[in-house]
Amino acid sequence: MWKRRAKAILINAELILVSIIVLIPVIWIVMSSFNKGQNLSTASFIPKELTLSNYTQLFKETEFGSWFFNSLSVATLNALISVILILLTAWIVSRFKFKGKKTGLLTLLVLSMFPSFLSMTAVYTLFIVFELVNKPIALVILYAAGAIPYNVWLVKGYIDGIPSSLDEAAYIDGSSKLNTFVRIIVPMSTPIIVYCAVSQFMMPWMDYIIPNLLLTGNKNKTVAVGLYSMISNDQNANFTLFAAGAVLVAVPITIMYLLFQKFLVQGIVAGASKE
Repeated sequence: MWKRRAKAILINAELILVSIIVLIPVIWIVMSSFNKGQNLSTASFIPKELTLSNYTQLFKETEFGSWFFNSLSVATLNALISVILILLTAWIVSRFKFKGKKTGLLTLLVLSMFPSFLSMTAVYTLFIVFELVNKPIALVILYAAGAIPYNVWLVKGYIDGIPSSLDEAAYIDGSSKLNTFVRIIVPMSTPIIVYCAVSQFMMPWMDYIIPNLLLTGNKNKTVAVGLYSMISNDQNANFTLFAAGAVLVAVPITIMYLLFQKFLVQGIVAGASKE
C-alpha cells in the first residue's frame, strides 16, 4: 500500500513541477502585458497598477491589425486547401491500387523528414521568377505543398481503419467513387480532418522564417514577424508591447484547442499507421 502512495505522490509532484515550469513564463507574459513602461526589466511579476495602455498602443501605433488579418487569412486558407489536398491524396493511396504506389509513399515519407526551410533558397528564387514574392498567396502555396508528405501518411492510416466494405456497399447501390468519398469517407474521418485543419492553421500562425523571407513591407508582415520586430534590436525594445501582442496571438489558438480538443485526441491516436 505504501508503495502505491509513494508512487502517486511522486507522480503528482512531477506533474505539479512541470505545470509550474510551463505556467510561470505564460503568467509572466500575461502580467507583463498589463505593466506600465516598455522594458521587462522594469516590470514586476505582479504589477502594482494594471493598465490596458499596451493593448491600445498596439493597435494605434503599430500595424498589428494588418499583421493579425494577414496571419488569419493565410492560416485559414492554408487549413482549407491543405485539408482538401491531404484528404484526397490519402484517400487515393488508401483505396486504390496503381503502379508506383509504394514508391510514392516511401518518397512522401522521406520528404516529410526534411523541414521546408531547408529549400528556402530554391523556393525564393522560384517565387521571384513567378513574381510571388511579397504576396500572401505565396505562403499558402508553400505551406499547403509542405503539409502533404507527413499528413498523407497520417490520414492514410486513419482511412485504412475504415472498412472498405462500406465503399463496396455504396458502389453496389450505384454510388460513384467521388460520391462515396464525400458521403462516407469524409464524415467518418472527422477527427483526423479536424486535427489536420488545426495543425495547418497553427503552422503559418506561428511561423517566422518563411514569412520573414517572402514578405516585405510593414503592412504585409504576419504577427510573428511583426511582433519580433518590436524586440529585435535595442532601438525597438518594446517588450511590454510585445507581451500584449503575444497574448492576443494566443487567443485564437487557445479557443480552437478548447473547441476541438476531443477531435484532436481522437485524430492523433487513430491516425497511427495500420499497415
